[in-house]
Amino acid sequence: MDPILPGSAVGVLGSGQLGRMFAIAARQMGYRVHTYSPDSDTPTGQVADVEVTAAYEDLDRVREFARGVKVVTFEFENVPAPTAAAAAECAPVRPAGEVLHTTQQRLREKNFLSKHGFPVTGFRAVRTAADLRAAARELGLPAVLKTASFGYDGKGQRKLASPGDVEAAAESLGGREHVYEAFVEFEREVSVVAARGPEGAYGDWGVVENTHRNHILDLSVAPADVPTGVRRDAGEIARGILDQLEVVGVLCVEFFLTRAGKLLVNELAPRPHNSGHFTIDASVTSQFEQQCRAACGLPLGSTRIRQPSAMANLLGDVWEQGEPNWAAALALPGVKLHLYGKSEARPGRKMGHLTALADTPAEAAKLALRARELLTSS
Repeated sequence: MDPILPGSAVGVLGSGQLGRMFAIAARQMGYRVHTYSPDSDTPTGQVADVEVTAAYEDLDRVREFARGVKVVTFEFENVPAPTAAAAAECAPVRPAGEVLHTTQQRLREKNFLSKHGFPVTGFRAVRTAADLRAAARELGLPAVLKTASFGYDGKGQRKLASPGDVEAAAESLGGREHVYEAFVEFEREVSVVAARGPEGAYGDWGVVENTHRNHILDLSVAPADVPTGVRRDAGEIARGILDQLEVVGVLCVEFFLTRAGKLLVNELAPRPHNSGHFTIDASVTSQFEQQCRAACGLPLGSTRIRQPSAMANLLGDVWEQGEPNWAAALALPGVKLHLYGKSEARPGRKMGHLTALADTPAEAAKLALRARELLTSS
């Protein structure tokens, strides 16, 4: 395959902050960026060359969009599968729509992982109250019940701790498909953000440790303080998943690490990921540049981490008392600010992030949290 060279137009389905950071990286490399979504004045559109505002279901507009670029990628996994298929009629889509199809629905994703021997917690498909009660008998309690489709940041899931919880959940299934998962007593959550090129070249940024608050990623620290064997196993599992899915692009594998040191795959995200934002400032090649390289068929860049780092999410809550104290946070050496261009700050909405660079991961984590605290200081 001939590479798609700088100067060409690259299309992005979706227009949020991940598309924005991709567009910045792609334009630095000399590409033109077109974005497609139902919204206007979007985080991606603000830095793209062309912003197309149309419904994902308008397949004629999708085809027209794809005809205007050399390759199409996406920045979130809930792009409808028919949209990706329509785009693929007119330009290569990377990762392919089949990757989207597998990873945007939890049950398909779990079945894929289980079928190919990747480690996952016990799960059952739930469509009826009888299915739910049977799953509770077979896998026990506590457990987590998740909607099969359109769940992220903790949305669409609930913990079941007692038979009463099971009965209450049985009344609210609403005919929707769910996944019942055995509860995992994990020691910590980690992830591997990885990339794969069209010919199978592979690279990842190692294991990242993640802390969540209210089901939303709060802090990522790289590299994670895990045993060498865990680092090796996580990388091997990630590479196996990207190879099996034939990913061309970037994909994040989220893991639970149990107290016994066992890795269990929790979820897949077939695009750059919050836990990889540190790569913009700390790595030779960021996850967004790598996404562009892979999609365009260029050699993958080095994933070497030049310095330990930590990323702290900035949610809309930081604005509750007014404009954050940017000067106080940025007065700390090694702190970098990334804002996403969103006009309205709402509680729980991802507005940006801080990255802190330091001599050790622990120092970087402390610095990132201190910088965020200073944002709300008077």
